[in-house]
Amino acid sequence: MKNWLDKMERRFGRYAIRNLTMYLLAGYAIGYLLSFTMPQLLNYFTLEPALILKGQVWRLLSWVIIPPNDNIIFVIFMMLLYYSLGNTLESYWGAFRYNVYIFSGILFTVIGAFIVNGLIGGITGFGSLYSTYYINMSIFLACASIMPDYQLLLYGIIPIKMKWLAILDVVLLAVDAVQGGLIIRIVIIASLLNFIIFFFCNRNLRGHSPKQAARRKKFQKQISRPQNQYAGGAKHRCAVCGRTELDDPTLEFRYCSKSNGNYEYCQEHRFAHEHGKESTTTQST
Repeated sequence: MKNWLDKMERRFGRYAIRNLTMYLLAGYAIGYLLSFTMPQLLNYFTLEPALILKGQVWRLLSWVIIPPNDNIIFVIFMMLLYYSLGNTLESYWGAFRYNVYIFSGILFTVIGAFIVNGLIGGITGFGSLYSTYYINMSIFLACASIMPDYQLLLYGIIPIKMKWLAILDVVLLAVDAVQGGLIIRIVIIASLLNFIIFFFCNRNLRGHSPKQAARRKKFQKQISRPQNQYAGGAKHRCAVCGRTELDDPTLEFRYCSKSNGNYEYCQEHRFAHEHGKESTTTQST
């Protein structure tokens, strides 16, 4: 899977949606506002396969704006937490892989909804079963996999490592699956299938191999790395082509763990550069 993702990233990485978490949370904000101002309108946004098959195709995506909870305190806490976790994942994996992770979670949920629709004979009214609650949980589980010892403040007071919260979440999910019956099991498995696939098939999540351990070390080093300053106030510059974020705001820069020195590369030269060297073109600028 890793090699497949590498090839896809080289070819389509430029089309990835950067800061995807911000757009998802903006959708939650809209959904939360609608739940207070026009709650009946949300009935037209739920994921109802039977109605999708009758032409209401917007439901394939509109359900993602429905917040998992209507408690204002919970929603604010959730948005702040998942903004941080989502940005962390995007920084660790890159925008393209993070896009694949999130959109595959949405796709698997839709597929699961159609499976349930077939089992119940096309009956409507089950749209409330589908929300981004489990997709949000897949973000948390992914972060717990790459940063198991990172501490969060439970209820804003109690420090606890992410791995223990992740284990608790998995136990609660197992209880829900056992007690909820076949339909609930399908919903849970479908919504978390992106995490299951990435966890077992993509070593970028687990970091157990020497190569992935080096990538994790590089990620942590980037977090604490002092910011460079270039002409015009730019903070990033490709060591090959010399372009900065001021030349093209859509450029995404990454450090190379195999290069000696503080060299960054844009997405076009991330996989096509000579390790440990800065191009003569860049040096002369």
